[in-house]
Amino acid sequence: MPELPEVEVVRAGLAPAVTGGTVTGVTVQDERALTRHLGDGSHFDATLTGRRFVGAARRGKFLWLPIEGVDQALLVHLGMSGQMLLRAPGAAGERHERIRLDIFHPLHGELAIVFADQRTFGSLAIDTLVPTADGAAGGWGTDAPTVPQQVAHIARDPLDPAFDGSAFSARVRRKVSAIKRVLLDQTVASGIGNIYADEALWAARIHPETPAASLTPRAVIRLLLEVRAVLEKALAEGGTSFDAQYVNVNGQAGYFAHSLTAYGRQGKPCPRCGTPIVRENFMNRGSHFCPRCQRQV
Repeated sequence: MPELPEVEVVRAGLAPAVTGGTVTGVTVQDERALTRHLGDGSHFDATLTGRRFVGAARRGKFLWLPIEGVDQALLVHLGMSGQMLLRAPGAAGERHERIRLDIFHPLHGELAIVFADQRTFGSLAIDTLVPTADGAAGGWGTDAPTVPQQVAHIARDPLDPAFDGSAFSARVRRKVSAIKRVLLDQTVASGIGNIYADEALWAARIHPETPAASLTPRAVIRLLLEVRAVLEKALAEGGTSFDAQYVNVNGQAGYFAHSLTAYGRQGKPCPRCGTPIVRENFMNRGSHFCPRCQRQV
């Protein structure tokens, strides 16, 4: 599933194309892509056509396009394999295309935004914007203190300027669950998925099954610093692409997969000590770690 860096790359690519753009047409080819929308394809079309986007924002793995003049936004969740692609007007249909938005932009002219999704777990929706709990901006890419209602329960991500590191540390140290499970809890901190949890835990030398409550305040701070470092590096490298499912708005893959130190490297030597990386089952997926550098205590 795309995590924070991948979704942020998509948001940043969409922003200049949609900000100030007006929706001139909507084509819903598969209503399974509207599972989060309170209405059918006709309602989605009627609500969005003629509306003007005023930006592109993101919190964690969710992104949204605020709509001018109303407390609403087009909410985008990429799911496992969703893609938001910028295409020329009238461009041929994409494989696994679900929804197409025709846009007119005062600077860029006509263009199309295509939502394609192979596994159909992603979705688009028109959602109501509600005030943020802390009064700060909703997320990256917006100054408005609002967030889509469906995202209001999602915590801020570690790269958000309004992220409270002290509150994060306190919440982590109150949890008795394994630290990796806590990192994946989107109500504690958003945007961190399996890949970046493994990478940050490796960098911090913490075993993924370590009870969160057993970590010292210094260890939690070290882990948060490593989480931020790995997310920033992945963002700079365009995210992680293992196949053709994750691409940016132009269809290009990220290359952070070449920088991975633990995730997906089972049997290969740890970059730090040379011990083979191991993989263990964890929450219907896998945890990758160095049994020497990340000893469970």
